[in-house]
Order: sequence, then structure tokens, then C-alpha cells
Amino acid sequence: MTASEIVGFVLTLLVMIVGVAGAALPGLPGTPLIFLAALGHKLWFGDRAPHWMAIVGIGLLAALSMLLDFLATTYGARRLGATWRGMVGAGVGAILGIFIFPPFGLILLPLVGAAAAEMAGGREWKAAGKAGIGAAIGIVAGTLGKIGCSLAMIGLWVFTLLVRLFGQP
Repeated sequence: MTASEIVGFVLTLLVMIVGVAGAALPGLPGTPLIFLAALGHKLWFGDRAPHWMAIVGIGLLAALSMLLDFLATTYGARRLGATWRGMVGAGVGAILGIFIFPPFGLILLPLVGAAAAEMAGGREWKAAGKAGIGAAIGIVAGTLGKIGCSLAMIGLWVFTLLVRLFGQP
């Protein structure tokens, strides 16, 4: 492995770690960032990078993570009666939760935001609270799914890179 390949590996891995943080924080493109890092590494290093099939697999995992996030958030919110107001309130609460009382703010503030938005829309506090709980559960489940996919993407990239560089295990 040359010095430039080592630097490329380290830089790509650092960008991927930032991608994992982005998967945990709402509003940041975590899994697309990991995919772009793997793609950039492949384009730069060619045959000394993971095979194109691994890059496609990483891209599919990125798409899967975004789909899981959307479905979990929507399902959690809808299952317990949230309207579009509640979902917007949960999203605003999640963004504020990054800055206010992290990491607990990422769980508590979506609940509060969804409930407040539902009450502002004229719902009773009990129904609004139930919708808020559903939105918060959905956001947490979606975030856990994105983190899992992010770690799988990085694992796939590292494994295939090591196999490419050092031969079959």
C-alpha cells in the first residue's frame, strides 16, 4: 500500500465517520455522504479500491436507509394518529433537539414539537400527546435504521478494500 493510498483510506474513512454522525442527527445526509465517499475513493484509486459491485451495494444500502427512515417516521406518526402538523412539529423538534439537551433532546423535543403542533391545529392534549409519542418513536426507529445501514456500508467498504488489497481471506 502506497502513502497516497493510506492517506486516501484515512480521508475516506473520516468522511464516512462524519456520515455516521449525519445518520444520527436529523437533517444531515449521513448515508449519501458515506456512499459519495466510497464512490470518490473508487474513482480516484480505480483497481486499488473496492470492486464496483461493493460500491453498488453501498449505494443500495444508502437508498434502503433513506426508505427505512421515511417509512419508520411515517408509520410511527400515523399509527398513533399524527397529522401532517404533528409530523412537521416532530421534525422541527428533532432539529432543535440537536442543540437543546443532546442527546435526549433528539427524543424529547420531537414528541413536544408534534404534540404542540397538533394542539395548535385544534386537537385535544390527549390525542396530541399520543400523536407526539408516535412521531418520536418513528424518528428514533428511523434513526436507528440509518445508523445500522451506515455501519453496514462502512463495514462492506472496509472489508472489500482489504480483500482487494491483500487477497482472499
